[in-house]
Amino acid sequence: MTYENLIVSVDDHFVGQITLDRPEQLNTFNRALAEELYNALSALDEDPKVRVVLLKGAGKVFCAGIDVNALFGKTAMEYRAWIEHMERPLLMISRMKKPVIAQVHGVAAANGAGLVAAADLAIAAENARLGLTAINVGLNCVGPVIPVARSLGRKRALEMLFYGELIKAPQALAMGLINRVVPKDDLEKEALAWARTLAAKSPVALQIAKQAYYRSEDMTYASQFEYMNEAFARLCTTSDAKEGVTAFFEKRMPRWEGQ
Repeated sequence: MTYENLIVSVDDHFVGQITLDRPEQLNTFNRALAEELYNALSALDEDPKVRVVLLKGAGKVFCAGIDVNALFGKTAMEYRAWIEHMERPLLMISRMKKPVIAQVHGVAAANGAGLVAAADLAIAAENARLGLTAINVGLNCVGPVIPVARSLGRKRALEMLFYGELIKAPQALAMGLINRVVPKDDLEKEALAWARTLAAKSPVALQIAKQAYYRSEDMTYASQFEYMNEAFARLCTTSDAKEGVTAFFEKRMPRWEGQ
């Protein structure tokens, strides 16, 4: 598959990388980028050579949101279809089997911040800034605030939505919007190493863990336990589970079969 707005690659350590590649437009979403990102996430999720996806941006920033040049001249129904198209990649991440890590540098604003929040994990450069900034131009980030609220809770998410301020990486870490902060010169190396460490885990265990988490997220407390216990029982019947426990007792590295 060829892409005009992305760079997609797969390394020998089971890490698939997607780079948003509209640097002159600050990697903002347009219809083409949104479509390609959705397709790339889907393709890597089905690729047996990929266990973890690393998502990053080319140029000076991670992603500055949606390209507002395409904003004007639509009916209400057309705006609805347009914004749903822009947010499909964010929703797709939760439906993927494989973990997605966002590698954040520069700025992640509006839909870019939503993309970071939608990712399963996020690592950022120490000078990165994140925010739901659309309120500053008379719009709002009511789509991106959904994954942000899942990460932060209502009060903090609404503060970001209402004020539109860019939050520095250390504060975003303290709030729970990202997982790690590293020196900017080390971001590429540290993000790739973190992704490869995750890709060395049992792919079956990872995939069952992710799918079970998202599918049970809105269940009642007791129902979550029931669903998670069923997921664990399914995992225990897999070859990878048997191999992992056997390798532990034999004091060797496991050889994952992915089944």
